[in-house]
Amino acid sequence: MALKSALDLGIPDIIHNHQKPITLHELVLKLNLSIEKTLPLKRLMRLLIHSNFFSITKFHDEGHEDEKEGYVLTVSSKLLLKNSSSSNLPNLLPFVNLMVDPVYITTFQSLGSWFTKNELNAFETAHGTHIWEFGDKNPRFNKLFNDAMASNSEMMKLVVKENKEIFEGVDTLVDVGGGNGATSMIILEAFPYLKCIVLELPHVVADMVDSKNLKFVGGDMFQSIPSADAIILKNILHDWSDEDVLKILEKCKESIGKKGKVIIMDMVIGDSEDHERHEITEAKLFFDMKMMALATGKERTKDEWGRLFLQTNFDQYKIRNISGLISIIELFP
Repeated sequence: MALKSALDLGIPDIIHNHQKPITLHELVLKLNLSIEKTLPLKRLMRLLIHSNFFSITKFHDEGHEDEKEGYVLTVSSKLLLKNSSSSNLPNLLPFVNLMVDPVYITTFQSLGSWFTKNELNAFETAHGTHIWEFGDKNPRFNKLFNDAMASNSEMMKLVVKENKEIFEGVDTLVDVGGGNGATSMIILEAFPYLKCIVLELPHVVADMVDSKNLKFVGGDMFQSIPSADAIILKNILHDWSDEDVLKILEKCKESIGKKGKVIIMDMVIGDSEDHERHEITEAKLFFDMKMMALATGKERTKDEWGRLFLQTNFDQYKIRNISGLISIIELFP
């Protein structure tokens, strides 16, 4: 909530546009706050500095000898600028906006009562329906959700750059649950010869326009998946129960035949030869709570993934840990 308040006030953009360290007094003036809010603002910034969203530095104004202290951005806050094009970093502001939206907050406030009831998840306890139907009936939330998924897909630029070999030899690709095509577009930038299909729910892609190498198809991954050399499932399978994941993987096998592969980009708890950092595991466990509250899925360990692959007769698979929370899993029939 402290971070949300800073984003609501537009503090990262104010600091960025100031083009030099900004003092507390200058920040109060830029925000058009009353002088009484100076100390509360200082306390807010102190917490966010401790959390590495901002930093404070000493500097001299040109022509003045007096040393001042001013706030500057960190990498974390540069990811949250409304216009991040000048920073050459992904813009994760829409994703954060979704995490702190009242729809999500109400869901987590209902987590305790969900344990005593019969709904599938806390989202249904809070809102009376599942998240996909809720999005279908609420355009504001649907846009917020899809914008968040698209912003999260910007991290794909780093993944593709560092792992190009996973797409080598692939001519056709289906992006299952690919939203507005953000992930496919990033892949096409690196591999323009590819033919990509985004398979999504009909209402999600109803207004999407096809291009030369990118086609949007409305459908249901539980019913059928278009044939292709490879299928990519980015942050999809963690939404679903083991039973549903098995159904999805079976449809994937039908799509790729005997020579294709499935590319899964998802979290693997404890995915490291050494014990992963405490903060990384903690973040993955928080996401596991998110999956429990919002859907019927979960974040899985390496052994849990392996059991699912074994049950669907994917005889070969390899898991590689990449920077951040996501791992890449390649499945071969």
